[in-house]
Amino acid sequence: MDQKLERMKELSAILKKASRAYYQEDAEIMSNLEYDRLYDELVKLEKETGTVLAGSPTVSVGYEALDSLPRERHEAPMLSLDKTKSTEDLAAFAGEHEILLSWKLDGLTVVLTYQGGELVKAVTRGNGEIGEVITNNAKVFQNIPLRISYQGELILRGEAIITYPEFEKINEEIDDADARYKNPRNLCSGSVRQLNNEITAKRHVRFYAFALVKADGVDFKNSRSEQLEWLKRQGFEAVEYKKVTAAQVADTVAWFAEKIQHYEVPSDGLVALYENISYGQSLGHTAKFPRDSIAFKWKDETRETRLLEIEWSPSRTGLINPVAIFEPVELEGSTVSRASVHNLSVMKSLQLGIGDQITVYKANMIIPQIAENLTRSGKMDIPKVCPACGGATEIRRSVQGEADAVETLYCTNGQCSAKKIKAFTLFVSRDALNIEGLSEATLEKFIGHGFIHTFADVFHLMEHRDEIVVMEGFGEKSYANLIQSTEKARVTTLPRLIYGLGIPNIGVANAKLICRHFDQDLDRIRTADLEELDSIEGLGDVIAGSVADYFADEDNMRQLDRLLAELQIEKPLENSAGQSLSGKTFVVTGSVERFANRNELKAFVEERGGKVTGSVTKKTDYLINNDTTSNSTKNKKAKELGIPILSEEDFLKLTDGQETELS
Repeated sequence: MDQKLERMKELSAILKKASRAYYQEDAEIMSNLEYDRLYDELVKLEKETGTVLAGSPTVSVGYEALDSLPRERHEAPMLSLDKTKSTEDLAAFAGEHEILLSWKLDGLTVVLTYQGGELVKAVTRGNGEIGEVITNNAKVFQNIPLRISYQGELILRGEAIITYPEFEKINEEIDDADARYKNPRNLCSGSVRQLNNEITAKRHVRFYAFALVKADGVDFKNSRSEQLEWLKRQGFEAVEYKKVTAAQVADTVAWFAEKIQHYEVPSDGLVALYENISYGQSLGHTAKFPRDSIAFKWKDETRETRLLEIEWSPSRTGLINPVAIFEPVELEGSTVSRASVHNLSVMKSLQLGIGDQITVYKANMIIPQIAENLTRSGKMDIPKVCPACGGATEIRRSVQGEADAVETLYCTNGQCSAKKIKAFTLFVSRDALNIEGLSEATLEKFIGHGFIHTFADVFHLMEHRDEIVVMEGFGEKSYANLIQSTEKARVTTLPRLIYGLGIPNIGVANAKLICRHFDQDLDRIRTADLEELDSIEGLGDVIAGSVADYFADEDNMRQLDRLLAELQIEKPLENSAGQSLSGKTFVVTGSVERFANRNELKAFVEERGGKVTGSVTKKTDYLINNDTTSNSTKNKKAKELGIPILSEEDFLKLTDGQETELS
């Protein structure tokens, strides 16, 4: 008995930590498969012992919302759903009644309120009783009607999601592999809860209604499907559903299982709900679950196979990703033989070795992943040279000196063929020359055909007109638009050019800082020595060295001269933000809410003359962490050194020159 209770305490702590990471920090520390396994073990132990410990995840509805947004209590509590992985259980749930089977969407639940036909309030699920008010953000969702024909008070629930194509597009634009989002749900959660709804708008969040809470005076004929159809008639997109009997459950689940293979909307299962409203409501609810509905989670089909090799795949950023290659197996109707291992830390935690017996599955029936390593030999050599160019590799840690730092493998060769596309992608990006029509895929084609060798070649694509117009995905109109965009890009500013050159360690903010110091004079920048560059407030010796080395390279200068012959450099308008953080050094940790990500916060600091480093030292002026009271390694170090710990709100007050109480 004591051993079982101790195990329950252990499981409760593990599951709560995973839930906190998933729901509050938009992070993922274990797979859904592992979470479900541990959760089921805890439920089994609670039944065996007849004991439910305080704070058990089996009775907790969720975690409280963060304080960075206004909070509000829901008119009706939002309970979790009981779940099953058995179609037999679903059929038994239906019994003699019709049920609706619909997607269980994997995003962020939001409650909308309309009054007089106008959207007046949007609140996240939060802990089920109190959520965060995100009305301004909801108004920029891609498909929410801001005005509807119904004039009474309408309250409905739905799921905010980001589609897989949009998720992949956003991740492709993030050069830092460690800063990329792990899944659409994490990206959506951060997007919905932004304080700046301009960021939300750029993320193309969509909303799918799945439940009507209140709409007085409307006759829904005691039908849940009629409610969803009525919502469609009001202009909402509703979750896709099928009305079925118990006898039709298995075939309908199979239909959904087939469709999810190519479904662009993230889903982690199905929801079954009684069609008869009165009957469902008459059943009431338990302390945690409503009795009128149940969730069906895909039963992860796992197969045992043998690991044949680890393929090391270089990326445009220099990151070398490990990919597991194993003996082919049939999973969810398709043959699978490879799965991403993400990074060295994951590979080491699985103790992968050639010849190991592993089990694999498809997360949400889509993405192949390794579930478990049965033999755990750990016999794996980390390549010392890049498979693309033969250059030396190095292991980098996301946060130096911290035990939970993520380890990744990088190619150190600046001329690596796998990196070549990266240089041109940056050069044509929005913050650099801003040339529309030159996507990474298009650049890859043009480089492969020999159209582009140097930056200047981008402005001579008209010489290859005949070949371009017949390329797949092109035509006369696409070609004309591309040439128009390149011509428009000929007029640019010096900070855009400096950033677009791809000088190591030079971001948008540093490019502006350098140009401002030298009064927008490129000749002065080209001839500046290391000492002068190092004297620029907020630049630092490492960045100064990168700039000096770049302009000391004769080949770089020859390419730059060719490029300058194509460009007209205009002076940019000065940023009104000034240099309010000049001379200050910051460290950023934890999740952010007022910025799109930590990279954007870093750019914000650097643009105002500040500097952002990765570790807390005596030279650090401020640590930015929304969880100012946590016992994280960086918080402890800051407290030891007497360094103020700022929330984002405190930090923004500081930049505005307002008084703020420092921790």
